[in-house]
Amino acid sequence: MKTVVRFLLSFLLAVGARAELRIGAPAPDFTARDINGKVHRLSDYRGKIVVLEAYNLDCPFCANHYKTGSMQSLQEAVTSKGGVWLVVNSTHKGHPSYRTPEAAKKELVAQGIKATAWIEDSDGKLGKLYGMKTTPQMYVIDPMGDLAYQGAIDDRPASSGDPRTAKNYVKLAVEALLAGKAMPVTETKPYGCSVKYAE
Repeated sequence: MKTVVRFLLSFLLAVGARAELRIGAPAPDFTARDINGKVHRLSDYRGKIVVLEAYNLDCPFCANHYKTGSMQSLQEAVTSKGGVWLVVNSTHKGHPSYRTPEAAKKELVAQGIKATAWIEDSDGKLGKLYGMKTTPQMYVIDPMGDLAYQGAIDDRPASSGDPRTAKNYVKLAVEALLAGKAMPVTETKPYGCSVKYAE
């Protein structure tokens, strides 16, 4: 009986922790710390395009975007136009893929990551709030704070090959927002490796 009660409580907590995400509706606000200890709140970035990237370099799908430089180029394209890009690593501390802040700082430099910040989310709060299931999984939030796109980074779920020749949904979404045009795609099914949350 105790096991059943524990399961139900865990289920209810998990469901309660996830916000209802709808395209065109306000994206859930959050408060999170990066690997340098700086606090980031979504509400602080009102007026800017914000991209959230579920990240784990040990995932071959994620790694492929970095080894080809496609992710870094996209990060730079967004941040150079005043946008905000947050890499969110929700890997729990007991997993082999977990990065300490010190290791994360080295990886940030080694990979040439051009994001605004690397969010240390080992407790999984931000990841679960947004329903992040895979790496990479992407979210684009418009300057009004509304969710504009969520899902896969592109139309080619592959752990090898050159993703720069794929249709990049994040790039299309950001370009549409900057041009004041309608979103060409608002939602797709994400692909990749599972996010390594604590059980």
